[in-house]
Amino acid sequence: MKNVYIKPENCIGCKHCEVACAVEHSETKNLYTAISEEPLPASKIHVMPTFGVMTYPGKCMHCDPTPCINVCPSGAITKDPSMGTILINEEKCIECGMCAIACPFNAVSFNPSWRISIEREIANKCDNCHERITKDLIPACVEACKTGALSYGDINELIKKERRAVGRTAAQFAAAVPIEEKIPALLKVWRDMALSMSQVGEKI
Repeated sequence: MKNVYIKPENCIGCKHCEVACAVEHSETKNLYTAISEEPLPASKIHVMPTFGVMTYPGKCMHCDPTPCINVCPSGAITKDPSMGTILINEEKCIECGMCAIACPFNAVSFNPSWRISIEREIANKCDNCHERITKDLIPACVEACKTGALSYGDINELIKKERRAVGRTAAQFAAAVPIEEKIPALLKVWRDMALSMSQVGEKI
């Protein structure tokens, strides 16, 4: 399954992802004209403060099983079986808020939409840029992120890549620590082995 992978330690709170998301889901899909649209396009990803100066780009995680689908009384929320993406039919949304209550990630908000003629606020959440990924493009937020806080791909492959990066960093740190005479020689053997394994991982 493909999804957006989040590395919160890389997020600097620039909100480029929010702007890119709002523009992508606007009527004109153009930054210069989107800011004059009525209603004003809303982002489906939200950069939130966490601890101190740290920030987190919160979005729908496209869960499986999916709490929001299970509680939606109107059938407005569905799942694309081919991509695993959770989608909202704005015409069917009745603004009951059950999806927002059930969502464990607080990813659902309510905003006006240019797609429906009635002036009301409907459920709004990340759709993984469904239109873009069907055209083999990456989500707008990932494309806009310049720090590597957001990436898109097969979730297992992304996790595997991150594990290698963490292992490589740990091995390099371990190799940089001076080996004192009091430390058993076996410890040095393990450190050297960890460094060698990280180098092997880079060549695979």
